[in-house]
Amino acid sequence: MIDDGNVKSEGYGSDGAGREEIHSKAVRAGKRTYFFDVKATRRNDYYLTITESKKRFNRDGKFFYEKHKLFLYKEDFDKFAESLNEIIAYIREANPQPIELE
Repeated sequence: MIDDGNVKSEGYGSDGAGREEIHSKAVRAGKRTYFFDVKATRRNDYYLTITESKKRFNRDGKFFYEKHKLFLYKEDFDKFAESLNEIIAYIREANPQPIELE
């Protein structure tokens, strides 16, 4: 269960493809929630899914969640983290404006 961004207990949930979540963290950011989920392949090799979830409303006024998902495998962790940190540092240096909270 997610409780204000805390970790789900081990083995909680499934992604619809039969992959159990090993570990999870939710980050609430304004109107979005980001989920960082550790899952295992059939060979028990861990990988990361990053899901952006936004609450939307259809024409009838009923809400639904729009989701975008990224799969990141162990062999790409270092390159991904290095590039992400590099880009964040660039943005902070090139455009050091204060962060506006939604």
